Amino acid sequence: MTVTRRDSIRAMLAEGRRLDRGRAPAVAEMMLENAQLAGPVIEFLWHENAGVANRAADALERASCWKPEILAPWKDALLGRIIDAEEKKLRWNLALMVGRVPLTKAETERAIPVLRGWLDDKSSIVKACAMEGLAGLARWNEELRREVVDTLRVLSRSGTPAMRARGRILLKKMEKHGG
Repeated sequence: MTVTRRDSIRAMLAEGRRLDRGRAPAVAEMMLENAQLAGPVIEFLWHENAGVANRAADALERASCWKPEILAPWKDALLGRIIDAEEKKLRWNLALMVGRVPLTKAETERAIPVLRGWLDDKSSIVKACAMEGLAGLARWNEELRREVVDTLRVLSRSGTPAMRARGRILLKKMEKHGG
C-alpha cells in the first residue's frame, strides 16, 4: 500500500493535542511550495478529530499570510465552514482567512453575519480575529467600509483588551489605506 501525499499531510496534522500547533507550520511551508496541496488541507477543516481540523486551519492561515491567493479556489469551502465552526482555534483562523480572499458582494453578505456574531464569542482571540476578518472584507467592499470603521471605533474603546489593541491597529491600517 502506498502512502499518498494526502495521507502524509493528515499524519502531520494529527500530531499533537487538540489546540497544539503541531506540524502546522511545516504543512504551511509545503503549501507555499505547492499551492495544489491546499485542496487536501481544506478538506481537513471538516475532519472528525478537532485537533486535525484546528491544525489544518492553522496551516492554511499561515500560508495565506504570505500567499492569500492560495485560498481563492477554496473560498466557497471557507464560507461554508465558517457557518458551523465551533472550535475557537478553527474560528479565529477562519476569521483571518476569510478577510484575505476577494469576495463578491453576495459572498461577503454570507460572511458578515458570522463574523459579527463572533464579536460576542467567549474567546477574546476569536473576537479580535473577527474584527480583523471584517476589516479585511471591507477592503473588497466599499459599502461595508464605513460600517466596519464605526464598529472598530466602538470596539477599540469598549471591547476586551485584545479587541481594543486590535481595533487601534486595524483603524490605523484602514486610515493609512484610504479609510
